[in-house]
Amino acid sequence: MKGLPSLERAVVVLSRFPGIGPKSARRMIYHLLRRGESAIQELIDVLEGVRDRIQSCRMCHNLSEESLCWICADPGRDGTRLCVVEEPADLLAMEKAGLFKGMYHVLGGRLSPLDGIGPDALHLASLEARLSVGTIVELVVATNPTLEGEATAHYVAQLAETCVPRVTRLAYGLPMGGELEYLDESTLYQAMAGRRDFRRDV
Repeated sequence: MKGLPSLERAVVVLSRFPGIGPKSARRMIYHLLRRGESAIQELIDVLEGVRDRIQSCRMCHNLSEESLCWICADPGRDGTRLCVVEEPADLLAMEKAGLFKGMYHVLGGRLSPLDGIGPDALHLASLEARLSVGTIVELVVATNPTLEGEATAHYVAQLAETCVPRVTRLAYGLPMGGELEYLDESTLYQAMAGRRDFRRDV
């Protein structure tokens, strides 16, 4: 906007966030300006807190304000089961589901040779070190169902091949509430390939 280079620079910066375009960024800035200096200062303080206090857990690479995240520091977790995820947000999604009570390992992304992301760019060396101790009885690979996620899953499975007795992968299939006619072919294929016996043991 002519004559407001500071505002336009803020729009450019906010537009870099996922799901936020220039219009949304501009609305956010106008909202902050309407609320006054205290709202802007509150945002600055929050962002500085994130910069100064959030770090990577030394064991699993989850986000944490301590050297160990709340999961790695919890003695009640099952240390014999390890779930590998791409990002901290994926870990939170798994925790919200409430079914997995083991430990995690956050890779910090996924393999993508076209983007220059190879094994050295991810937390794979520390994963290999954790697996080589020999205490993990099940490795759950929970990378995303994308081409890159699948390539990463295969790489992780190869790392675990000689030191983990059981390597599992999250199942793919039909979403609850979904209708077959609206699902893509890949989802239907995975659902059919992963079908299980409907009968129950009596």
